[in-house]
Amino acid sequence: MKQKLSQILFSQGFGTRRLCAGLVWHGEVSVNGEVVEEPDTEFETEGLRFAVNGQEWPFFDKALVLLNKPAGFECSQKPKHHPSVLSLLPAPLRERGVQPIGRLDEDTTGLLLLTDDGTLIHRLTSPKHHVPKVYEARCKHPLTAAMVEQLLAGVELKEPESKVPSKFQRPPEISKAEGAEIVDETLLRLTLVEGKYHQVKRMVAAVGNRVETLHRPRFGALTLSADLKPGDWRWVSSPAEVWGQ
Repeated sequence: MKQKLSQILFSQGFGTRRLCAGLVWHGEVSVNGEVVEEPDTEFETEGLRFAVNGQEWPFFDKALVLLNKPAGFECSQKPKHHPSVLSLLPAPLRERGVQPIGRLDEDTTGLLLLTDDGTLIHRLTSPKHHVPKVYEARCKHPLTAAMVEQLLAGVELKEPESKVPSKFQRPPEISKAEGAEIVDETLLRLTLVEGKYHQVKRMVAAVGNRVETLHRPRFGALTLSADLKPGDWRWVSSPAEVWGQ
């Protein structure tokens, strides 16, 4: 589908329509290495790559990016105690409204996906689609085979102490790991398809241990590569990558 260059820039988060037209008029936008100075020039968006102020950008109707989340960042647009993970992304991605697919606690590190595709967010966070997430939990105490068996069978997640009368409290949640293995004496690798509040920490606590540090190296078929440093991000070319297609 062809679109005007100013519309392309607007859809990719480069500002208001007027600002995007101004970028073109001032010669700050190039396509295929050639500066374009007419905002109404049309281009085929499929596979389009353009540059703004010398920085190259691919066109995506819906953005999907993979971030190596460092500790000390909140997965929120309105963080309370730490900076938002969105501050690690360039302005155009923030402008177009990408948001985390699920959440990692501020002290949890690892693979975080962000998108502006609401339908994709629902598909990847809904338990019925069984998208596996792998976590590596460094625990305070040595792990045992009995703990692993409990996690695979399902454990009750205890709620924090509450002053709400018991008759108004929610029934206990049961969480079961899709996979659990002891990597070394205190390192647990856990595979989940759900996404509950502090789930890994609460599951580990339910079997009598405690999570000291938590890292997510995998989401669906996507694995965090060693060359992507904490705080860095990359494009995911298609949601099919998440399913390994």
